[in-house]
Parts: sequence; structure tokens; C-alpha cells
Amino acid sequence: MPLLTLDPRAPLAERRESFRAVYDAIVDRIGEPTLYGGSAHGPNIRWRDAGRLLLLSGDRHQVQLSLHDTEALEDQERRTFAWGGAWSADEPHDFEHLPYSWQLDRGGPGERPPERPGGRRATSLEHFERALSLLLTAWVEQLSVQVGWDWASFCVTSGADRGRQLLVSYSLEDGLHVSIDDRDGEDTAERALLMTSRGWQSRDRGWWQADFPDPDRADAALLARLALTELRARGTRSPDQLRARDVSCKDRGEMWLPGLGIRH
Repeated sequence: MPLLTLDPRAPLAERRESFRAVYDAIVDRIGEPTLYGGSAHGPNIRWRDAGRLLLLSGDRHQVQLSLHDTEALEDQERRTFAWGGAWSADEPHDFEHLPYSWQLDRGGPGERPPERPGGRRATSLEHFERALSLLLTAWVEQLSVQVGWDWASFCVTSGADRGRQLLVSYSLEDGLHVSIDDRDGEDTAERALLMTSRGWQSRDRGWWQADFPDPDRADAALLARLALTELRARGTRSPDQLRARDVSCKDRGEMWLPGLGIRH
């Protein structure tokens, strides 16, 4: 039986605040979870030990609480991560069907899993763009409910442009942010015209950046498109060249992004 019914067409902020009341009530009753997290469609939060796993999960329509055998559920999820996905760039991706796209371990009560399944790899840059958009959409809807005002961020680097960082972050206070290190680029009107034509908004100490202070699905997709455009312009041709580094949620605990589509 669902604890909460959601409107799949509602803005992310509205869905977030509806979920917040349910989540707070559960935490007040049973305490903080073992693992925070979420999927492309809704929350995926776990209170677990070796035998039982209480799962607060959701999709576009509802949020529900369910009890599972830990080993059975996690074995099923490992198979999904291992054997699903597109085998070539011509096939449709399935990032939206992953059990969870992000997970955060802050040493909460219960027992953490002895191992984690491998993350899904993107087979094309277009698949990576979609994976990034879905992940950021999930963060906007789910992250602050679970971690309050804490920020989450990661850097993307490319083997085609070694040493350069593209930074992506989200917090409830600042919204979505993306920036690219362009300190080796010329500070000229021509360069500014080029960068703004790609979607960048401003330059600060050699970093071009774009901010979406009150983001929704369209903003997450726009940020993902901007990131991909910039990576392509600097020589990236395959997601195999990309890596996520410095994945963090306010430098507390361990954050994992199995739905991002690239190594980290």
C-alpha cells in the first residue's frame, strides 16, 4: 500500500516537499537509514542488516515502504546492474530502470553491504548525457530531503583533455551548477562569444559557469547538454574516455553514482 501518491507531472520541488513529510515521519519513528539514495523515478532508502532490508522506494506515481530478505533483493539488483543496459550505441539505454542511480553511506545504523554491484556504463556520449540528466533530476527531487542543506558534487575529466575538470554540483540553497576550467583560454570578446554560444553564462577567475537556482527537469537536461557540448568541443568522442572524480556529499561519507554511466 503506498504511503504517498504523487502527480508524475508535478514540478520536482512540489514532489520533493510532498516526500519530505513522509520521510521525516519515518525517520522520527525508526531513526536514520543505513543508506541514503534514489533512482531516476524516486527515492531508494535503506535500513538494512544481513537478514532484513526495509526499503523506502518510489516511482513517478507513489512512495512505498516494503520489507525484503536482504540477500534476495541485493542478488536481484546485482543481476540487473550486471546484465542490463545497452550493448551498443544503437540500442536504447536503461539508466531509468536501475534500482538506484545514487547512494550515500554515512555510517548510519545497521550493516552496510559487503560489496556493491558494478555501475552501468554508457555506450555512447548521448547515453551519458541522458544518464547525467536523470541523475541530476533525481538529486533535485530527492537529495535535500535526505541530507538537508548539504551539497553534492563531482568532477568529470576526459582522457582527451587531460588535467581539465568539469565540475557539477547541486544543493537546495544554490540549485544546479556546472563549471569548466578555462584558465588556459584567452580572456577575449571572441572567446566569450564562443563560450556563451555553447550555453555558458559567466566567467569567474578563468572558470566558465552556468547556474540553475530553482531547477526542474528541463534545467537538468540543459545542464547535461551543456556539459556534453563542452566535452565534445574539447575532443571527447567516447564515454570510455570520461571519469568521475571527487564524488562527495559535503565530504561526509561515501557517495556512489552507479547511474552516471562512467567510471569513478
